[in-house]
Amino acid sequence: MNPDWYPAIRECCAHWQDAPMLQQTFEALEKSFLADNDACIDSAKCIVEVVCQIIIDELDNPTLQIKPKESFPSFGTWVSAAVRALKLGDVRNMAFKKLVSEHNNLTTALGKLRQDAGPVSHGRDGFIERLSAYHRRAAVLSADAIVAFLHQAYVETELNLAQTREPYERFPSQNEAIDHWCRYASAEIDDDGLLSVTVTLPNDSGTLVIDANPSQLMFQLDRPAYIEALNAARSAKSLEEESEEATA
Repeated sequence: MNPDWYPAIRECCAHWQDAPMLQQTFEALEKSFLADNDACIDSAKCIVEVVCQIIIDELDNPTLQIKPKESFPSFGTWVSAAVRALKLGDVRNMAFKKLVSEHNNLTTALGKLRQDAGPVSHGRDGFIERLSAYHRRAAVLSADAIVAFLHQAYVETELNLAQTREPYERFPSQNEAIDHWCRYASAEIDDDGLLSVTVTLPNDSGTLVIDANPSQLMFQLDRPAYIEALNAARSAKSLEEESEEATA
């Protein structure tokens, strides 16, 4: 079995590489798919659900939430909510609406296949025959098509900068605009070691004062430096405790 059967899922998981559950589910998909194991059907279905939840969390309106309120929403419910979050049903083009409808049908078919044949989510008769490679490929291809549809729409969506969890690199044009028009005015360090930076806004719009302690600065800008500083701080704390015990 060739992993090139699910390029959209691979791309989507690379986009959200900091999402632990998505990465864990993707790992399960790869292992089961390459091993010709029917569990890849469950994994493929779960990846679609996880992607839907990420999209909904990113785009949902706190004042008019569309996130399913059921304890265990169905597969189709998650996909429908993601489609609404992306506002794909708002497009008036009938051909595009037909495409959305067909993806909903694909969602239903994949959920039915997982329900009937997936060996992970429900116990099965121990002597039931395994599915063929074509069944597994069909399930993974279906999931890949749904993920491609949703993820591409998400990438093209304008996000709420006040609530998004996307990284800095996700917004190159916005970053370029700020860097072009805004400037550092001053930087000071107070007696407590807190860095205070003043940024001037264009057209005499005023200034912004940003405060950050060392841990905040390194955590946001240089994660390896944060880890190195943390290890050094732990060593220093350990030496200090040993010194205090020796003098006690």
